[in-house]
Amino acid sequence: MKKTASALMLTAAVLATPALAQYAGPGAQPAATSVQAILDKPVDDQHVTLRGKIVRQVKSDEYIFSDGKAEIRVEIDQHLLPATPFDASTVVEIIGEVEKDTLQAPEIDVRSLRIVK
Repeated sequence: MKKTASALMLTAAVLATPALAQYAGPGAQPAATSVQAILDKPVDDQHVTLRGKIVRQVKSDEYIFSDGKAEIRVEIDQHLLPATPFDASTVVEIIGEVEKDTLQAPEIDVRSLRIVK
């Protein structure tokens, strides 16, 4: 019985893990790797992976992210913040999607954030 319960829990955990893979074949949008590339040519819902620093907090869930060359606003839900305290000198990696509204500068809706060691 214990083995069955353990197997069911393991299966549920694996199935509940979100897939971060995306289509990479012909016609796929390349993932932006710099803030400046996003600012120059924002593509709504484009998946991005960026490394840099959270330099300041703007609102409860909005921050300014810098890759060392340019800055962009990022939206980070509270539950995505790491348990380990971090500051403006901590290097992080964010994974998210570009949000592009007509009258506003593009921003990143963060789906994952981790501290880079």
